[in-house]
Amino acid sequence: MTRQHRARALCPSCGATGSRDRLDPDLKVCPPCRERLRWEMSEWLKHLVGMGVLGTAPAPAADGGAMSARDGHLWLLPEPAAEAFATRHGGAGLLGPEERAHLDRLRGAAARRRFLGGRVLARYALSARSGRPLDTWRVRAGADGRPEPEPAVAGLRFNLSHTDGMIACLVAAGGTCGVDVERAEAGPDAVRHLPRHFAPPERAALALLPEGELPARVSAYWVLKEAYLKAVGTGLRRRLAGFSFSPPAAPPIRLTDPLRPEAENADWHFELLSPAPGFVLAAAVQGGRGGRIHRTLITP
Repeated sequence: MTRQHRARALCPSCGATGSRDRLDPDLKVCPPCRERLRWEMSEWLKHLVGMGVLGTAPAPAADGGAMSARDGHLWLLPEPAAEAFATRHGGAGLLGPEERAHLDRLRGAAARRRFLGGRVLARYALSARSGRPLDTWRVRAGADGRPEPEPAVAGLRFNLSHTDGMIACLVAAGGTCGVDVERAEAGPDAVRHLPRHFAPPERAALALLPEGELPARVSAYWVLKEAYLKAVGTGLRRRLAGFSFSPPAAPPIRLTDPLRPEAENADWHFELLSPAPGFVLAAAVQGGRGGRIHRTLITP
């Protein structure tokens, strides 16, 4: 007698093996992990409602006129929702040849999920600001390797960041922008070693803090520096000590970059926030002084 075997599958979240038909069709995880992820999403939602993230972004008009030219728009995509979101809006079919080749080279489901989720999110965010269909956008690498949208519409620029659990996209018009999201707070090794690479005013500010406040402040300086360097296109090729920020706990956050005129430094807008429990994020918008950064959370 022939024995029937059910297809077996490995849950990518916990590693448990079970029948394939028990995996959630959207999240592709086993039932216990599905409930855990739903609980985490619920906690994120409550946190975001409490900090005023949800509902703060006006619905952009078709011509992008719902926001000031100085405003940025930050889009947040929790990783548990990324696969379903990407599939719903066109998935890999939206990617250009270079993006598709990059996706194919990635190893590991998480890396592929974050890359594809980020590229679909970028198109979604650009379309929300401009009114153009998602499938009309292409992404090219600029001279400095920074991703740039095509066609060039209303001066729109974008920047992406992701870490385990969260994908972020920042869109701005008329100037460049940068975003960095990380798991908070800085660990003991980072607290011990990173400050030596910061600018003297930042090290002096850190020296005045109680030891218990150092992890959060080191993380804050790190994401601010990453966001700024991503915005200007240099990345970590530039020394972190070559520019500095005013203390993040006393906004508005001011930039001092000796390579740029003082008036240009003053025209940047920076925001530091916790987009969900356990994360820290910095957003930078060139020419954004006097504006704000609207925020929208993508939910399943």
